[in-house]
Amino acid sequence: MTSLPPMEVPRRLERLTAVLEEAGLDALVVSHLPNVRYLTGFTGSAGMLLVHAGGSVLVTDGRYRDQAGEQVAASGAVVDVAIGATAADQREILAASASGAARVGLEDHVVTWAEQRALSERLAPAELVAAGALVEDLRRSKDPGEVARIRLACSIADAALDAVRSRLASSPTESEFALGLEVEMRTRGASGVSFDAIVASGPNAAMPHARPTDRRIERGELVVIDFGCIVDGYCSDMTRTLSVGDPGPDARRLFETVMTANAAGREAVTVGVECRAVDAAARAVVDAEGLGDAFVHGTGHGVGVEIHEAPRLAATSRDTLIEGDVVTVEPGVYVTGVGGVRIEDTVVVTASGAEPLTCSPKDLLL
Repeated sequence: MTSLPPMEVPRRLERLTAVLEEAGLDALVVSHLPNVRYLTGFTGSAGMLLVHAGGSVLVTDGRYRDQAGEQVAASGAVVDVAIGATAADQREILAASASGAARVGLEDHVVTWAEQRALSERLAPAELVAAGALVEDLRRSKDPGEVARIRLACSIADAALDAVRSRLASSPTESEFALGLEVEMRTRGASGVSFDAIVASGPNAAMPHARPTDRRIERGELVVIDFGCIVDGYCSDMTRTLSVGDPGPDARRLFETVMTANAAGREAVTVGVECRAVDAAARAVVDAEGLGDAFVHGTGHGVGVEIHEAPRLAATSRDTLIEGDVVTVEPGVYVTGVGGVRIEDTVVVTASGAEPLTCSPKDLLL
């Protein structure tokens, strides 16, 4: 695989510790596994991280005795690793590490009520408070190493689509085409898919989140292909809409509208712009064609260690774009009886605008 630049993992805990002080927290229990990985490099399926000014400890179980230590050391994060045989043992370790902390934050968007009660019992007399998305906020601005990983994931997806797009002419099923995409991405070095691919043809294309079926893809119909892959923990996301042969004037109108909306959205992306303004720029194009009711989702979302993360590019978003945000621009229209069109690019936000990371051609016709 292409050599990738290092990521600034060691600085992440320093930045988070400073945020905790600003938030009036003595410690934070990080239980959302993508956040644990972001802060420590640990990729296991179970673990919690306690972060506070006096130091941080990653607690996991015996399955990850060796893996946890090796991955944390490789990341450069200054984190102690502790092993607890049971969930109760792990909470006891966290409680001992948090001794003296008066206010401890929990990631309330992922912690269950049962887990909150169990932690409350162990961490008493500390006050447990909802900490919100503190780590997710830190994750927004990607460092050059992160952008390089997303760029490579996008490049692999580009190459995979280029390798299989001609197969549409042989009328594969949607499921067969989706599998072909996955095989090509994995062959090129992806560790997995960012999400289950959407391959939706004909009437299925009118459903924004249709899943691949055994329906055969026929000539003269719209085919929405939404897919991505993972490289070293970072996701890519791209959608293209294709047709084998002319799909007709109604379908071409949808395609041309979405192409223009995609360009308008990307043009609006720059540092300091409100995310809802990007959505408005893309949506204005669709509205002008009288297709506003067919644009039934937001214009985009952040991409990183999760396929959907902050910020949201939607009419209801309160986010503002910052340098280093990696976001999608994906307007779409869906009309029963005609089909659907979505065109999605992943871009990194820079001071000079949107730098594209997805580079596949956007031609409608094969």
